[in-house]
Amino acid sequence: MRSEKLYFSRRAFILTGAPAVALGLGTLSLPIAVEAKNADASKAAVGAAKIESSEFWAKRGDVSLYLFRKRLGGLDIPHATRPILFLAHGSSVSSRPTFDLSVPGHGEYSLMDVFARFGFDVWTMDFEGYGKSSKTEGNSDIATGVLDLKAAAEVMRKETGQENFHLYGESSGALKAGAFAMAEPKRVGRLVLLSFTWTGQGSSTLAKRADAVESYRTHNRRLRNRDMIRSIFTRDKPGTSDPAVAEAMADAELQFGDSVPTGTYLDMTTKLPIVEPQKVLSPVLIARGEYDGIATEEDLLNFFRKLPAPDRQFVILPGAGHSVALGINRKQFWHVMRSFLEMPPRLDV
Repeated sequence: MRSEKLYFSRRAFILTGAPAVALGLGTLSLPIAVEAKNADASKAAVGAAKIESSEFWAKRGDVSLYLFRKRLGGLDIPHATRPILFLAHGSSVSSRPTFDLSVPGHGEYSLMDVFARFGFDVWTMDFEGYGKSSKTEGNSDIATGVLDLKAAAEVMRKETGQENFHLYGESSGALKAGAFAMAEPKRVGRLVLLSFTWTGQGSSTLAKRADAVESYRTHNRRLRNRDMIRSIFTRDKPGTSDPAVAEAMADAELQFGDSVPTGTYLDMTTKLPIVEPQKVLSPVLIARGEYDGIATEEDLLNFFRKLPAPDRQFVILPGAGHSVALGINRKQFWHVMRSFLEMPPRLDV
């Protein structure tokens, strides 16, 4: 089914989601005081629901940006009341191979499916130069990513009627998310920064990338092959992820070509710090893997201390490298992130 609107075109379809995760009802805006039998019936309805999936296109000038959405369908709950969660991908892999990955026989790896079952309206997007979005002469740097997020925010607003949303970013996607939160503070509800870096001081990963900085300056795209995708999961500490995940990601991602933009690598090696903590006004969760080489704990704690919101959390996840959300211990991260996003409101102000 296809319908055309001025700001996007959409193709909607249905995917079946196995009810593998126990659901809380708080995020679905159900009454707090409800009889036990009605609560049980509601849980059964949620568990039996299917995940509804839709595609959208945002426009930023001549650039077309691919958006993808997942949420539970078939429930008597207005979609406009569901909390929106937007996921921003990193430097080397586009949105759906990052957040909606299928690894048959190896467990659940779709962050979108997991949080859709938790009751969120989950969105993601391919930034300019990635995946299905327009390939341009630009290098898709952090500043361009903020403009992409602004375009995506307008599509979500027109589709859902909601002005703000929770924002999650990982690696360079966390830099884009943080920069967007600075630029559009009223649009961001709660902010999750995973595998984030602030100044880059002491980063073993960025020190290695700096060796190729002149190539990033003179080329707007860099080669990205299967071995490079495998290295995402092994560069910090082998054994923190299932090797099948890297192969599934490479299979899903390499259909989009053998190169990706250089802008985020250039920014991360020459322009840090990009995000100013004093200008990030939303509640913030900073989460990192125990072995992640993209930043030191000291660097991140210095950023954390400068955040103005008292509603903030810093979490180190054991047994994880840079790719926390696709690691063996990913369920610990699901727990931490869900708890943060579902934090009850403060009542004394």
